[in-house]
Amino acid sequence: MESISVALCTYNGEEFLPKQLDSIKQQTKPIHELVVCDDGSRDATIEILEKFRQSVNFPVIIHRNSNNLGSSKNFEQCLQKCSGEIIFLCDQDDVWMPNKVEIMTAYFQAHSNQDAVFSNAQIIDQRGLKTGNTSFNQIEFNQLAQAKWIAGGSFEILLKGYVVTGATMAIRKHCLPNLLPVPEIIPELIHDGWMALMLAINNQIGFIAEPLIQYREHESQQVGLKAKNQPVSLMDRFTRSRNDKLLRIQKKHADAKALYQYINALPNVPIDVIHKLQHRFEFYAMRAQLPSNRLLRIVPIYKFALVGAYKNLEGGKWWRPILGDLFE
Repeated sequence: MESISVALCTYNGEEFLPKQLDSIKQQTKPIHELVVCDDGSRDATIEILEKFRQSVNFPVIIHRNSNNLGSSKNFEQCLQKCSGEIIFLCDQDDVWMPNKVEIMTAYFQAHSNQDAVFSNAQIIDQRGLKTGNTSFNQIEFNQLAQAKWIAGGSFEILLKGYVVTGATMAIRKHCLPNLLPVPEIIPELIHDGWMALMLAINNQIGFIAEPLIQYREHESQQVGLKAKNQPVSLMDRFTRSRNDKLLRIQKKHADAKALYQYINALPNVPIDVIHKLQHRFEFYAMRAQLPSNRLLRIVPIYKFALVGAYKNLEGGKWWRPILGDLFE
């Protein structure tokens, strides 16, 4: 039986932490250790953890940072301090379903070629009440996208946007040396997004469609689903200034270029992955450099639309950015 660690990062978490800890304690399949990295809490977080340590029969290892690292770097070090063969990432403000560990470890046993797995999540509000939504619904990871993922399209899906929620993720420890530390390529590409993207290169990350945590949305959370950029409405596209539009596209262009250059320099990356990154970079380069003359925009836009770039890279209502590129 593979050993199981939980990597929990905390920061001023006294309000919701007790419920999360209790949900870990109540798992149908017990864990072997809980490793906590606290990022300088000034509330009762440490006292809550110390009390919890006395109530369980597995080790609770508490590390207190001397300097505030921030969520992503704190998770990096927490993962590396875990000794378990399978490591569950854990946020301080969620609640695990009782069978989360059991289901996810069973997934690893059934899929020896997979190094990580993430699950769906039930969204709850600050009071712990269900919103009626799930994370898969919120990020539009629908049945069509799930089928594409299973068919080997996970890397392409992740290039399009945020899909893997770290709080729902478990990973095999042996692959961490190939994933960490997280390079500082794009500020928004933090630990969970980077690890998922790298594992997707060789289709080594799977998913479970069942919600295995209650994911809490609240005003003080540092990162998460609420941090997603709101989509640009059709009205916005025709009322905002061209400079506002270009700033957004230029950011995507710069990010796509940086990611392409970084991964292209890595060893043993499949050529089709490099081609996808290059195509994405060229797509956003085209969009960022469209001329002011609308007639001169038609040919480059048509060429990329013809090969499905807008549909594959923008997703959702992909025809909207086409209209925006043509007329804004």
